[in-house]
Amino acid sequence: FSGRGTWFTGSTGSCEVPFDTNDLIVAMNAAQMGGKSQCGKSVKISFGGKTVTAKVVDTCPSQFCSSGALDLSQAAFKKLAPLDAGVINIKWEF
Repeated sequence: FSGRGTWFTGSTGSCEVPFDTNDLIVAMNAAQMGGKSQCGKSVKISFGGKTVTAKVVDTCPSQFCSSGALDLSQAAFKKLAPLDAGVINIKWEF
């Protein structure tokens, strides 16, 4: 899949698993999340020749994440690009 990669902060999400900005986690776009069906799954995310594996723990609302988009924790985003990049065009797979 491919789409926008952004980053977020928070401590709990739709999967009801606590997390923080240091965890390698993502919020998956609502279109692909399927309620809670993707909770706990690992995704491998690539950008600019770098990759990171992160766990799905939340849903990114459709007004922020279209199909293909992932909202990454700060820790996961920083493995791919500096936070001030803001938005990157990622590729990812389960």
